[in-house]
Amino acid sequence: MGQSSELEPPWGKEVKALISVYDKTGIVEFGKQLAAAGVELISTGGTHSILTNEGGLPVRQVSDVTGSPEILDGRVKTLHPVIHGGLLARRDLPDHLDQLKKHNIDPIDMVVVNLYPFRETVSRPDVSLEEALENIDIGGPTMLRAAAKNHPSVTVIVDPADYGWVAEKLAASGLTQEDRRSLAAKAFHHVASYDAAVAAYLSTTVGESESLPENLSISLVQTASLRYGENPHQAGALYVAEGVTSGGVAGARQLHGRELSYNNLMDADAAWRIVSDFSDTTAVVIKHANPCGLASHVQQLIAYQNAFEGDTVSAYGGIVGFNRTLDAPTAKAMAPVFYEVVVAPDYAPEALEILKKKRNLRILAVDPVVQSGQSSSYDLRVISGGILVQHPDTITEDPDGWQTATHRAPTEEERRDLAFAWKAVKHIKSNAIVFAKDLCLVGMGAGQPNRVVSVHLSQRIAGDKAKGSVLASDAFFPFPDNVQLAAEAGATAIVQPGGSIRDDEVVAAANEHGLAMLFTGVRHFRH
Repeated sequence: MGQSSELEPPWGKEVKALISVYDKTGIVEFGKQLAAAGVELISTGGTHSILTNEGGLPVRQVSDVTGSPEILDGRVKTLHPVIHGGLLARRDLPDHLDQLKKHNIDPIDMVVVNLYPFRETVSRPDVSLEEALENIDIGGPTMLRAAAKNHPSVTVIVDPADYGWVAEKLAASGLTQEDRRSLAAKAFHHVASYDAAVAAYLSTTVGESESLPENLSISLVQTASLRYGENPHQAGALYVAEGVTSGGVAGARQLHGRELSYNNLMDADAAWRIVSDFSDTTAVVIKHANPCGLASHVQQLIAYQNAFEGDTVSAYGGIVGFNRTLDAPTAKAMAPVFYEVVVAPDYAPEALEILKKKRNLRILAVDPVVQSGQSSSYDLRVISGGILVQHPDTITEDPDGWQTATHRAPTEEERRDLAFAWKAVKHIKSNAIVFAKDLCLVGMGAGQPNRVVSVHLSQRIAGDKAKGSVLASDAFFPFPDNVQLAAEAGATAIVQPGGSIRDDEVVAAANEHGLAMLFTGVRHFRH
């Protein structure tokens, strides 16, 4: 085993490894490597069978070691003083070693364990509480915690990805204290994540899903190290919540281009969220997390062209998003413009060939997010000293249920554009104002402390396109001056939440200028 290995027990007995895994990936090969290094193998149930039958390895049953059979349909197998005494005894304390000898307990020097598939089980829509409870692992986490606590003497392995390098080190110079400490940290994280999933599930089953729970545990796993964060002096990395099994920008398949930056991911996510909110074929151009162009059309090429025309200056260096497979005509239209990233569900082969001619363009194929556990239900924002938690702004709205507040109701064409504008405005930083016409975003004002300023900015960007457009406001108008500006710009209809103490004045201004106005009863602030 190598002279520097600290696995060797002080009394010269054979090194022992207890193996009990649900995920049996690579376990036969690892078992063979351990056996070749002189390690005695101990195992349970299915793991014992695969090591002996497929691996042809000599493996002792845990029940032979403890002298106690498995009971309660396997609920109690490794919960025994012989197992946990062998794991927890400190090798540097003579009294501990004397107690092991007195009780005829052999030390266990390695634990290889991974746990029942609780997340996978409870992600099924038809899972029962009884089935979920039976997939809560007890013995596994207990062994992992014991081994990790005593990692100066005991090696704990929870991830099959670690089998290779551990075996190599054991066959060479042995594991260092740093190696075992790293493995122990990984084991504790694995158990903490597992417990968080169980707590989240049980909280949901007792009716907390409609409100925010008193305690919230979300485990994050790093999936990518970024060059830096928003700025070069900030470190950056991408994490995903365990239980998010695929999809979204975090799980995108990068088909071409340089590595993604922090800002690329932020903007790509904004693009994907927006186009995903539309059922019609839609294209968006994003700059600094806000849409500078957005359009829907039955033809993807026209949707893109209309989105690009929304603000051709800002589009330079932007991020483009589509909610349909990107076709070749659209890719050809994009070719003359410099974009950082393009996101779409998929790409036609010819479109991909065209886009790949741009060496640095990052091309992302994005699938819908498949989630389990409570982490999918929360929108988290970090503030100084804490974290704000809310449910995502994913309310389902029916435009046919909106209240007509003015004398004049919107025309069918206006109503269509108002519904489009209302979806657009929810994705723009507050105070948000958009002008839209023919299912196109023609003007946008975002992030202003004064709503009137947002109307001014949106009007200025729209220019002549504001004539005959509709306006959407993410929150109510506090004064009628906003309506006055909208009318002067040429808008013919407005959609807003309503609810201001001056709603009567605002509606009166709309009636004075012949505007139609709808109240949605819902606000869409985005800070």
